[in-house]
Amino acid sequence: MPILNVKVSATKSPALVRQIADLLLELTSRILHKDRRVTAIAIDFIDHDSWVVGGSLLSEQGKNSVYFDIKITDETNSKAEKAQYIREAFDGFARILGELHDESYIYVQDVRATAYGYGGLTQEYRYHH
Repeated sequence: MPILNVKVSATKSPALVRQIADLLLELTSRILHKDRRVTAIAIDFIDHDSWVVGGSLLSEQGKNSVYFDIKITDETNSKAEKAQYIREAFDGFARILGELHDESYIYVQDVRATAYGYGGLTQEYRYHH
């Protein structure tokens, strides 16, 4: 049931949306063991002239960048799993976008089960019922 919020420096296209979604669904299910059927992904496309790294526009640097966060229930994944996820996601975006700036960020948020849920029910409630 994770939710992923993705910002990517690229021009929106159905093919690119599918590539990003496929990458993230595969990694999230394989590495973090999350159910694809309840994984949601929202992707925002940001123009290279609207993304600044180190005081310079990405368009001036000839680079691409990505930021995304994923919210998962606290204590459901190990440090090693999260590290592998971040590494493979970065590598995957580098393959998809090319020229990926090192200042591209991936944030795995561990959220308390009592403060996180979907369908009107917390994860804590689901665990106990």
